[in-house]
Amino acid sequence: QVTVVESGGGLVQAGGSLRLSCAAPGHTSALGWFRQSPGKEGEFVGALSWCGMRTYYPYSESGRFTLSGDNAKNTVYLKMNSLKPEDSAVYYCAASLIDGVLVLRLPARYNCWGQGTQVTVSS
Repeated sequence: QVTVVESGGGLVQAGGSLRLSCAAPGHTSALGWFRQSPGKEGEFVGALSWCGMRTYYPYSESGRFTLSGDNAKNTVYLKMNSLKPEDSAVYYCAASLIDGVLVLRLPARYNCWGQGTQVTVSS
């Protein structure tokens, strides 16, 4: 088990940007981001695999969100640009401990979850 800690959420106006951080000290194979807003199903936002520093995004991703990582710090960053009110949600980071993990859009691929960080985008 590892402790996953998110940070960087907050209130931002539509069109603005935020950068979320996810720190997960320890041996992980990938870190992923999901979001949950009231009345909606949880949604995969993106993931980074430490194997080759490959990033994965949902099929619907518009290019507004970008993942990057610092392997030495076991930290992944989610940069969100051109934010919209519908991006408002609690953003959760999760760590996979499965070596060679695939299909990172599935929550079941992750073993440890953070407490979440609130992102609110005002119109």
